[in-house]
Amino acid sequence: MPKFVIEREIPGAGKLTPDQLQGIAQTSCGVLRAMGPQIQWVESFVTDDKIYCVYIAPDEATVRQHAQQGGFPANRVSQVRRMIDPTTSE
Repeated sequence: MPKFVIEREIPGAGKLTPDQLQGIAQTSCGVLRAMGPQIQWVESFVTDDKIYCVYIAPDEATVRQHAQQGGFPANRVSQVRRMIDPTTSE
């Protein structure tokens, strides 16, 4: 199944409290449970003004549906085409 990176523009994201981040995660997980197993949240990275999320989903429309139902921005959704890491150099 395809993997996607979602860029969410959230001014001040890096200053969100642990309780606020927990609330966001709980909302996301609730939407994911309702949508079923075809979409999975892998991990997210919080920066100063953005959150980058990695999801596995059948298509971009499903990723956007999750964002809409959860009330999250999905400013850019990019499908991962390949992955590389240090072992790629070997």
